[in-house]
Amino acid sequence: MDTILNAIGRPVPTELDGRTLKPFSGLSFDTSGNKQYSPRIPAACHYKNKLLDSLDKAIDACDIKDGMTLSFHHHLRNGDGLINLVMKKLADRGLKNLVLAPSALFPVHETLVELIESGTVSHIEGSMNGPVGRACSLGKMQKTAILRSHGGRYRAIQDGDLHIDVAFIAAPCADAHGNANGLVGPSACGPLGFALADSLYADKVVIVTDNLVPFPCYPWSIEGGHVDFVVTVDSLGDPGQIISGTTRITKSPTRLLIAEYAAELVEKSGILFEPEFSFQAGAGGVSLAFVQYMSERMQASHIVADFVRGGSTRYMVEMLENGLTKFILDGQSFDLEGVRSLRENPHHIETNPFVSYNYHTKGCFASKVKVSVLGATEIDLNFHVNVNTHSDGWLLHGIGGFSDAADAGVTIITAPLMRNRVPIVVDRVTTVTAPGESIDVLVTEHGIAINPRRQDLTDRLKHSSLPLKTMQELHEIALAMTGKPEKPEFADRVVALVEWRDGTIIDTVRQLVPKD
Repeated sequence: MDTILNAIGRPVPTELDGRTLKPFSGLSFDTSGNKQYSPRIPAACHYKNKLLDSLDKAIDACDIKDGMTLSFHHHLRNGDGLINLVMKKLADRGLKNLVLAPSALFPVHETLVELIESGTVSHIEGSMNGPVGRACSLGKMQKTAILRSHGGRYRAIQDGDLHIDVAFIAAPCADAHGNANGLVGPSACGPLGFALADSLYADKVVIVTDNLVPFPCYPWSIEGGHVDFVVTVDSLGDPGQIISGTTRITKSPTRLLIAEYAAELVEKSGILFEPEFSFQAGAGGVSLAFVQYMSERMQASHIVADFVRGGSTRYMVEMLENGLTKFILDGQSFDLEGVRSLRENPHHIETNPFVSYNYHTKGCFASKVKVSVLGATEIDLNFHVNVNTHSDGWLLHGIGGFSDAADAGVTIITAPLMRNRVPIVVDRVTTVTAPGESIDVLVTEHGIAINPRRQDLTDRLKHSSLPLKTMQELHEIALAMTGKPEKPEFADRVVALVEWRDGTIIDTVRQLVPKD
């Protein structure tokens, strides 16, 4: 396999599985974009009755064959039942070498491992989590997986790099024409934006719902004009797992301190008081604590954010309802309050990866976010960040929106200096998900490291009481507590490619040699 060193010194292949690859060439190297892929659109006379009475009939109508690419969205999260249901039906038909292109997978999809081992699924393009990622690490996929961010996935579909033969879209609410949303019904999950590209560019689109309503289903996240067939099922999954009603701020003193440091950094640097202030934070315990600390500071200083960026949680909803932000721009709901607010409040706006994260647009709003607070499994002396593999080499996480959200004005990584006696700050990350030039700050309980590229932030904070340190100092503190960690052992085979937002290859994941 021929390899070349990319712009950050990582060896990446130039060709794999018959596909010519482009090495990552820098954060803003790609300025040309691409033409949109255009699927064939049949005449409307073929679609007078889209409603089919079984999922099997929809599979028949789509004429699924060996080697085809099938897609699904992940807004139902760990409660999703559709992927397992459809893939089992295809396996029972004896289909082989199918490419699975989900926007994300969860532990509930562990049954896919059997389909990978049997050859029903050749590989995955999109995102992996837990058991499926572990199978990929062990080399169980016939072909090389491709890991993409949410925005990178939309770009790949739009550009034609990822051609979808059939998209199955789980819709908590839909009509017989195919208009659909996720706002109401027993499986209500909030936005459906991660399925938008699938509906626009797939050859065949199947809406699957457990809540068929009279025409028109409105508002429509998915428009019926892009839909071929509509099918009803008894249930899209386990409603108790679709949305977590127990999202909670961390109680760990260490993680609370990290969140407080991050909020204080935003305040003391003056970013909080800049025009058009906005921020993005996730649904982890540290991120939720950061939202709470920011809310307190904003209230004390009479600051109203132009918008906050979700995944929405009840803490963001409280900000909106208490007048601390003008809008929530929401890509996915992480709890039931987020779903309710999106349904009821016109200032809670559903978004999708095209408008928020896609690199090949005439402007997505990722760069309009002032502050983005993200987590990581590792960060190294060059500020390169890993969110895909752990230090032991196992591929256990997808990229999610990480690479896209790192386009914010200030990107802050919040992480404890060690987890399970393993340092988070390392000399060289196991896998590069995002290059150091996209990361501005690391906040840990033992200190804050600012990227030397951001001298402006250092100058703003040098007289504050925040514990500023270099990345090298944090690395040495971590090693003093944990000792030098043992590096994982990898075979030569590349089992996954890590794409940057523009479609270039920023790193590879090699097959892991497990410890005895």
